[in-house]
Amino acid sequence: MNIKLISVIGSGTMGNGIAHVFAQTGFAVSLIDISQPALDKAIATIGKNLDRIVAKGNLTEEGKQKTLANIKTFTSIEEGAKNADLVVEAATENLELKLNIFRELDKFCKPETILASNTSSISITKIASVTKRPQQVIGMHFMNPVPVMKLVEVIRGYSTTDVVTKTVFDLSKQLGKVPVEVNDYPGFVANRILMPMINEAIITLHEGVAGVEEIDTVMKLGMAHPMGPLQLADFIGLDVCLSIMRVLHDGLGNPKYAPCPLLVNMVVSGNLGVKSGSGFYKYTAGSKDLVVADNFKKG
Repeated sequence: MNIKLISVIGSGTMGNGIAHVFAQTGFAVSLIDISQPALDKAIATIGKNLDRIVAKGNLTEEGKQKTLANIKTFTSIEEGAKNADLVVEAATENLELKLNIFRELDKFCKPETILASNTSSISITKIASVTKRPQQVIGMHFMNPVPVMKLVEVIRGYSTTDVVTKTVFDLSKQLGKVPVEVNDYPGFVANRILMPMINEAIITLHEGVAGVEEIDTVMKLGMAHPMGPLQLADFIGLDVCLSIMRVLHDGLGNPKYAPCPLLVNMVVSGNLGVKSGSGFYKYTAGSKDLVVADNFKKG
């Protein structure tokens, strides 16, 4: 299949990262969001990330300008996706929101357009079921930060064809990524393994086994993890972690996947991690120091 125009739904952290890598590889990209200010912020973020690449000598200023010129923004799915060869949905990890987006995409996109979701846990078969083209629906799960991380989990739904899978594999390689095919089960591979570990770290904190810094230090120094599980949870977003744990719990029916009550309470209270300024650690703009949040300080 000849893929030239990519539409990306959602201009948040994942969406702008996906738009960035496609645009830098030379694809025309339509970045779609309901909010123009969010789109403007996304373009500014992409520009800053490109500046870092230029500063490292891995991209010319001309390359940066070409990348930015490859991206157009839209506040309408119909206008932004009607001519796309591939759409990558990167909206919030919410089932009903995603289903509604795919219903619209199925209505507005060309019959041959491939519809991909960046979902990190929701069934591709379920998403595909609301379209008239389930054979062209696939999971394309990028890792955060998208411009840096090499992995793309490629998730085949029940009806996804070999041709569509091969097209997405080839595109991923063209982006400089490493695609890995996984089956359509809750959490796929990455989050089926990662999220229970994060949840167990939160349970360990909740039960008073050790403090925030101690838990993260054990995992960094003892297990060679680049970031402790509690800091990583803050980075991902505690609301996202909770959503994925609920998908695992509901989909697999095993009590071991039940989200820790502390995680639930933190999300309800609005302590979502980096995005809200406070989670297990507190975050101050311009500061790189890692400071434990007041609720978890000892003494």
